Amino acid sequence: MAWLYKLSLALVIIGAINWLLVGLFQWDLVTALFGGEVMRQSSWFSRIIYTLVGLGGIYLIPSLLRDRERVTSEQHQ
Repeated sequence: MAWLYKLSLALVIIGAINWLLVGLFQWDLVTALFGGEVMRQSSWFSRIIYTLVGLGGIYLIPSLLRDRERVTSEQHQ
């Protein structure tokens, strides 16, 4: 089940980084990759929320790496 946790955390981080790009630049990376209108018009309040969610995702990146290190060290014991 560790792989499911890591996959879920990675998807959350990717989604949060996408929201960060929407918040800062009004540009949607997922839409750019898979088709559709990449520019989003949002209110300033929405953009602040998107940016905060994105920063939260960036904050979680060490968590993903730390868990990987912990799992690797536990497997070698």
